Amino acid sequence: MAKALSAFVLLGVALGALASQSKSAPLAEPAAANFVNATLGGVAYTNKGMVGFGLMPSNFTDSTGDTFGGVGSAIALKRGTWKQLSNGSFTGTLFVQPDRGYNVITTVDYRARHHEINFVLSPYYNTTNLTFAAAQSTLAVHYAKTILHYDRWNGNTSGLDALGVRPAVLGFPNKYLPLSDPPLPIANATYTHLTIDAEGLVEMPDGTLWVSDEYGPYIYRFTANGRLIQTIQPPAAILPLNVTGGLNFTSVPNPTTGRAPNQGFEGLAYDQTRSRLYALLQSATIQDGGAVDTTQQWTRLLAWDVSNPLERPPLVGEWVVELPLTKKGKTNAASELHFVSENVFLALSRDGKGRGDDGSTTSAYKQVDLFSIANATNIANTAFDSPSTPIAVNGVLNSTITPATYVSFLSLIDGVQLGRFGLHNGDPDDATLIDGKFESLALAPCRDPAFKDDYFLFTVADNDFQTTQGVSVGVPYNMGVDEDTQFLVFRVTLPGLESIGI
Repeated sequence: MAKALSAFVLLGVALGALASQSKSAPLAEPAAANFVNATLGGVAYTNKGMVGFGLMPSNFTDSTGDTFGGVGSAIALKRGTWKQLSNGSFTGTLFVQPDRGYNVITTVDYRARHHEINFVLSPYYNTTNLTFAAAQSTLAVHYAKTILHYDRWNGNTSGLDALGVRPAVLGFPNKYLPLSDPPLPIANATYTHLTIDAEGLVEMPDGTLWVSDEYGPYIYRFTANGRLIQTIQPPAAILPLNVTGGLNFTSVPNPTTGRAPNQGFEGLAYDQTRSRLYALLQSATIQDGGAVDTTQQWTRLLAWDVSNPLERPPLVGEWVVELPLTKKGKTNAASELHFVSENVFLALSRDGKGRGDDGSTTSAYKQVDLFSIANATNIANTAFDSPSTPIAVNGVLNSTITPATYVSFLSLIDGVQLGRFGLHNGDPDDATLIDGKFESLALAPCRDPAFKDDYFLFTVADNDFQTTQGVSVGVPYNMGVDEDTQFLVFRVTLPGLESIGI
């Protein structure tokens, strides 16, 4: 109760600061000097800079008593909550989703879940640098509630490593899918709870939620209150298979073919106009070069038609996306995906350096980039969906495949933008250091009649539950570092952006 109360106090302080700011410094448009442009398919897109920053303390606990953390794994703006206030601020609710829980020593029996976070965004456009404390008033965030996710068979879901396989089962009649479940990842032969390492999140118009995971990698559909109702299994080329062709969902070691360990469906996006659900692998499959970080840049984007909830969603598209490389030729893996318009997407690619990384405080690449599949080869339902036919060998793409067009767009570690909000990249390793792992994207309209194509872009960090005052499934822990969960907001111009369903 004490921690929950402190969140209310923090929100009240922040709201007071926002009110003060709105009286003394009326909101203005972004300074043109901060703009960064990118062109894709003849369309100009603009990054107008960072406009908001907030955080949740590392020692905060959710309503179940577990440490609140890892929530930047996926976010979505809850439909019907986005509102503009008379003073120029905005309010809304974010769904935020943790992955498989605190798992430094080993994986734990952490139940899959999502949280609701209420916020007030008061965009800051001035060039004067704010203090770290003052910056937090630009995005006041407040924990609202937690919704646990339930397995269709055995109640609770789990974050334990998937050491077992539940056989496919026919006959789960409901209004969504009167068909079957494919073979599913479970903790082990005796503890048969569905295991989920959740990474992607999409809210549908009917309030149900699609969740992508890394163990399968599968995509699950849950009701608004967390009940599993549907499962999408990808083609065999994506599934983790052992040397005999059997499923092996464990996160270690490498499978013989299929998704690399902890490199499953990191990104999930929805095209509401065409009823298409898209999933992006974090990096290449093992047969496509995914076992080595210098050859894992050729990842895959897949699309399913989800227009008819009474049929198994058919695979309708699959494309190759080349991820950016470091100066040393290592892959900056993709952590999130967001639909923009037909054939155009945002992708968050990054290194893991920054606050919470035990190797380096200096990040070289954390970006929200743009890519287009307009001219890319659709390889869905071809030989490339078999693990025996790789799309790339030793980092060289098959010559019959044209990949997506990928362009640089928005840097999360721009020193000028970070400085405006009291943040920095690189030493010292303190609370104002940018978090290492940003893994989520959400968009909301600015509703500015002078700039109708402008949107707020939200991203949240996955802090890996790092705190010195942690609780994991009832057991206290000390990670030796306090990494608060950071929330960043940018203003971007995205011409042609289609419905984002809010």
